[in-house]
Amino acid sequence: MSDVLRFMTCGSVDDGKSTLIGRLLYDTRAVLVDTLEGVSHASERRGLSRIDLSLLTDGLIAEREQGITIDVAYRYFSTGRRNFIIADAPGHEQYTRNMVTAASTAELAVLMVDVRQGLTTQTRRHALLCELMGIPHLVIAVNKMDLVGYDPEPFAAVQAAFETFAVQAQLRADRRYLPISALEGDMVVERGERMPWYHGPTLLEVLESVPSAHTGKAESFRFPVQWVCRPQAADDPTLHDYRGYAGMVASGSVAVGDAVTVLPAGLATTVLAIELGGRSVTAARAGQSVMLRLQDDLDVSRGDMFVRSDEPMPAVTRALVADLAWLANGPLDRRRVYGLRQTTREVKAKIDSIEYRWDVASMRREDVDTLTANDIGRVRVKLSAPIVAERYEQDRALGAFILFDPATGDTVAGGVIREWA
Repeated sequence: MSDVLRFMTCGSVDDGKSTLIGRLLYDTRAVLVDTLEGVSHASERRGLSRIDLSLLTDGLIAEREQGITIDVAYRYFSTGRRNFIIADAPGHEQYTRNMVTAASTAELAVLMVDVRQGLTTQTRRHALLCELMGIPHLVIAVNKMDLVGYDPEPFAAVQAAFETFAVQAQLRADRRYLPISALEGDMVVERGERMPWYHGPTLLEVLESVPSAHTGKAESFRFPVQWVCRPQAADDPTLHDYRGYAGMVASGSVAVGDAVTVLPAGLATTVLAIELGGRSVTAARAGQSVMLRLQDDLDVSRGDMFVRSDEPMPAVTRALVADLAWLANGPLDRRRVYGLRQTTREVKAKIDSIEYRWDVASMRREDVDTLTANDIGRVRVKLSAPIVAERYEQDRALGAFILFDPATGDTVAGGVIREWA
């Protein structure tokens, strides 16, 4: 297996996320010698008797001074079986927007839980955000087992508590529970000898074996047009009639000769040619950035969507029911017009109504008039023009969007589509 798995770590502050990633990098020998020396010197300046592995991810000066993670830190490593991209999300509530950023591309989340503290409000919040962002695989890593003498009973108590919460919250991700010590390395890369009562896989074994994106299920072809290519080359008459459509295949596959439909207009045509990296190919699949040329001269622009005509059609809609994570410092204003960006398409949007806000602490739905920073709620959205939509649980690319302030360009919310009108 040589594919790429994108995963993230999340959970409350001080539950050991950065130390876990440092342990993964260190024990898989993915740390350069000069980097390791720098972290070793930084640990000595803190008066520590051994290397602080969390510094391998807490790269910002402010983070090192405070001992917390503020931004999303990305790291890369590989084993003989797979390549990995890790996102270390901040634990503090005020950095929830950063956590949403990390979750938007993750295929697996490692949710850290301090075995002594159990489930905190932020643990539940991050679990709900993982559900909101449609992460299909969830590893609940019960950390700091070394501080309870590797006793199985506290681990079992956390597992039971989280299962109760998961049923209440209707979490759909598949769940695995691992007792670990990120500090000492038990059950991260190596098994260690201090938890013989645990017979499951190590964290690395889970990461190496879990299915990655675009595997394990049949996917329909979806191609959001990013750019219309019309070369201006007066000295090359072969390019006078050239029209290509550039973008990344979001899901599925397409081949030369396939019948496709251009949405939202519903125009039908055939794929004439496919170019990948400047050369002609016969087919393209999910994740590849390609140029498609069509048999017919159609009115196609950025934000349009190509789908295969023989596959199920997505919805074309101007009204959505969506779950929204509000990220702006100011509250949601139902009188305002926001910008909505979904794949490569942008339209104007207004929040028609707020059905409820999800109270993470009480696990209840609350009636509210607005959403404020870090709130999660269900809303109805009206759009100025149609978009091509799928339910998020079926297609993360077509089912996700952001809201932004048209005046500043700042992102104010991230949303996932549940239904449409």
